[in-house]
Amino acid sequence: MHQQLLLSCPVQSPPSSLPTKTELRIRVNALSSPSSSSSSSSSSSSSSSSASSGGRELSLLPNALRRRSHPGCSGAGFSLGVDLGNSRTGLALGKGFSPRPLTVLELRGQKLESCLLDIAQKEEVDEFIIGLPKSHTGKETPQSNKVRSIAGRLAVRAAERGWRVYLQDEHGSSLDALDFMIEMGVRKSARQGQIDAYSALMVLERYFSMSGHGAELVLPRQAELQEKLRKGFHLDTDYLADAELKLID
Repeated sequence: MHQQLLLSCPVQSPPSSLPTKTELRIRVNALSSPSSSSSSSSSSSSSSSSASSGGRELSLLPNALRRRSHPGCSGAGFSLGVDLGNSRTGLALGKGFSPRPLTVLELRGQKLESCLLDIAQKEEVDEFIIGLPKSHTGKETPQSNKVRSIAGRLAVRAAERGWRVYLQDEHGSSLDALDFMIEMGVRKSARQGQIDAYSALMVLERYFSMSGHGAELVLPRQAELQEKLRKGFHLDTDYLADAELKLID
């Protein structure tokens, strides 16, 4: 029997081995603090300098990569898969095993962002995995810009709580979701109302199957928020010494 998916804000095979060096893609969020007196370009330069200064930024590795690298690690929370649509947003929840479709939201703007944060709090989530639309050739689409804008705003509010936001290529997730629903025996009459949540599930499955490789961190520009993220996530120093960071401006 399949879980009933809500339509409003609820009250309530990986690689066999990892490379010795890990490349973390980071996009610095263009949103700047209203109280910041520095220019946009100087803020970007400052973030780049911090990222290049040796291992601290790698405390921002996604949970899937952290668990894959350190099977015995603890402290990482759940991952919330997010499939953003024009009027509906699908959610899925997982912790590296047996992720499940969670709900479908019919909200937009700040109400959607607030609801996502409320759900994250309730479900012990510490990272958002947001599907990024791309074409079959791997290029971004006009919808990608909208998703990046929402992800940027959410990243600022999430960082205030020590939570991270990542973007994951979602190309083909809707078709994969439909195939999966058919395979699981979801009735045709129920598919339309649930497909967004199952699309979010496909995004989360792809993220876990790749052990977090390819996930792009959306990093707030504000230094104080970056520090909150660093303090909220820890990795062994031996691993950090072998890691490599690529900053995406």
